[in-house]
Order: sequence, then C-alpha cells, then structure tokens
Amino acid sequence: MSNLLDRRIFLSGMGSGIALSTVGLTLGGVFNNPALASNISPYKTLVLLELKGGNDGLNTVIPFMDKEYYSLRPTLAVKKERVIQLSDSLGFNPAFKSLLPLWKKKELAIVLGVGYPEPNLSHFRGIDIWNTASDAQQFLETGWISRLFGESYPGLSFPCDAINLGYNLLGPFDGGKTRTITLGNNPNNLLKQASRLVPNTNSVDNPALMHIVKQRTDVKSAAKKIIENRIDNIPNTGVFNTTKLGDQFETMSRLMLAGVRVPVIKLSIGKFDTHAEQEPLHTQLLKDVGDNIASFAKLMNGKGLWDDILVMTYSEFGRRPKENISGGTDHGTSAPHFFMGGRVRGGFYGKQPTLDVLEDGNLPYFQHYRELYATVAREWWGLRAPFIREKAIGIIV
Repeated sequence: MSNLLDRRIFLSGMGSGIALSTVGLTLGGVFNNPALASNISPYKTLVLLELKGGNDGLNTVIPFMDKEYYSLRPTLAVKKERVIQLSDSLGFNPAFKSLLPLWKKKELAIVLGVGYPEPNLSHFRGIDIWNTASDAQQFLETGWISRLFGESYPGLSFPCDAINLGYNLLGPFDGGKTRTITLGNNPNNLLKQASRLVPNTNSVDNPALMHIVKQRTDVKSAAKKIIENRIDNIPNTGVFNTTKLGDQFETMSRLMLAGVRVPVIKLSIGKFDTHAEQEPLHTQLLKDVGDNIASFAKLMNGKGLWDDILVMTYSEFGRRPKENISGGTDHGTSAPHFFMGGRVRGGFYGKQPTLDVLEDGNLPYFQHYRELYATVAREWWGLRAPFIREKAIGIIV
C-alpha cells in the first residue's frame, strides 16, 4: 500500500468521533511525568463554552440607563422594566434569569468590553484568532490550550487532555501535543464508531504514519473505556434542557459524576449570527445557555465538585450597537464574557463601553481577550504561560 493511500485512509477516519492532535505522545505521556505537573490540585477542570456566530453583548448585559441604547435599537432594545438589574446601570436579559442565583452568590464574574486591537469581523478568521491566542495580523497553527500544555501541564494521570463535545472542530486544542477526544452530542455514538478499525499498522510502510495510527488507536481505546466502564454506570440526570447544548451538559455531567477528570471540556452552541429577526432566536439561545449553566452549577455544587470547575464563555466577536433594517445586528467588536465557578470572585470586571463614543460605528474594547486566557492559565491552573503577554484579571479566589 502506498504512503499516500495510507494517509488518505487514515485521514478519512478522522471524522469517526476521535480527534487526535498529537503525533508525539504515548498514552501515558506527560500525564505520568511528575516533572511536568504543577503543585496545584490535579482535578481542576476548565469548561469552555463557545457561543458560535458572534453573541450580541448589548442584549445580553444591557446598559438600561444609557439612552443611546434605546436610540440605536428602537425595536431590539430590551425594555428597562424587563431587565434583570445587576447594578445601577447594567442588567441581564430576562432570558438569563436562571443565572441570577449565581450572581447573588458571587459565583459569576462578568468581564466587560472584551476585544482586541484591529478586530477581524470574519467568522473564520475571528474564531481563529480566539482559538490560537494570536494578534489580529498574526497567523498561528496551534490552539492556545495546546500551546499552554506544550509548556506545562495542570495535573497528573488524566485519561486524556481534553474532551470536545458538540462541534467536531478542535479549535483551542488543535496542533501541539494535546490528546483530544471528540464525543459529539451523544457519547454512545463512540461505541459504534470505535468498531471502525484504523489501518492495520503492519500494512503501513511509513514509520511516521504508523506512529500516528498507533496514537489514534490508543486514544480511541481510552475513550471507549471511559464510556464503557464509567459513564454507562451513571444514569441520566434529567436536569438539562432537551437541546443539543443540554445534551452536551448532560454528557459532561455524567462523565464528572463517574469520576472522569480531564483538564478541559469544550461545549458549543451555534446560531448566534443574528443578522435578521434577532429577538426571538437570541432570547431562545440565551435561555438555553443560562438554564443549562444554572442546572450544571446546582448539580455540581450538590456533589461537592463546583469548587474545582471553572466555566468560561467566548465568541469570535460581538455585534454592532445599531440594529439593522432586518431586525438584527451585524458583526461587531467587543462584548462581555463570563466566568462561573465555586472559586470565582463574582462581580463586574473591566469597563462598559459607552454608546455615545463609537469607533466606526462599533464598540471600543477595554479588556484584551487574552486576559481571559491569562486568568485561566495563571489563576486557575497556576501555570506561567509566557506566550500570553497580558495579565490575569484577578477573578479566581
């Protein structure tokens, strides 16, 4: 069999549910090397929640005292009396009412005005910047989590580096030495997919390809064991929405309740690209996000796990302040993002952009998006992350 054909067969199997972004690690790898572990708790988990399409920050955290908000959005603005007031000037969209208990318990931090210089408003390039922690004019191939784990590692003896639920794109886990298991919305699909054999290593005459195939086989085996031996013993919790995002939260929760620990779990929810008829869809999306996070926090808190979990949201960009003629909003710049967890120091961070001082019709930014990553790396995991120039925000207790 030719090397080219070997590679084509191998790559054709990459959509089968296991994504492997490393070619240089055995299954033990860095996980069993004490020299690469930090001295912090090995069981701190980061939950990344991607809001795909560009979330409208102004209708999520609402500046209800700003007259310009109502002037710029005559049909989309949430009426002042419906806003869930969080401060004298800012409040939640009513669809986020399920998150109010977390706010009152000081377990929800809102970082205002998150963005970066020379923002790129293309979906593809915008999310690439966020995934790789790059500058606007810098093109990198490795995700920021993979870069971080390539320099140091937040714990010992994990079955894998990351679990990716929902969409199959690796994003922050791409490249480097990150071993990622992609389960999709339904982990039971993996058991069917695991029966699809990768090429027999004996038939591969390319040593490098043979090594890749072996690594993928090892990770697939690890994923199969996680599901067969752990998650199948945990019944459905029944507390999450019957949506794709709810399914992802259900899967993640069952993994955690089964004792499966990994440093990072990524969830995704789409349809935030609200160019037309935004209000009903955006309300539905925010409710789905808020309800599932609230249920997850309550469940994990009840099991004594909430202190070791940090949830962080992100999106490729925000939306423009002025509504368009189609009852929607177009691609914009800065937006608020959220941290939630038992060790989060709740409250507002950063600065809310004022709507009477716009930059080419868009919001200025006040918090660099990499400050979110610095907070995760340094405050949550205790890692140096020298490739992140920005400082941590001071959110983790």
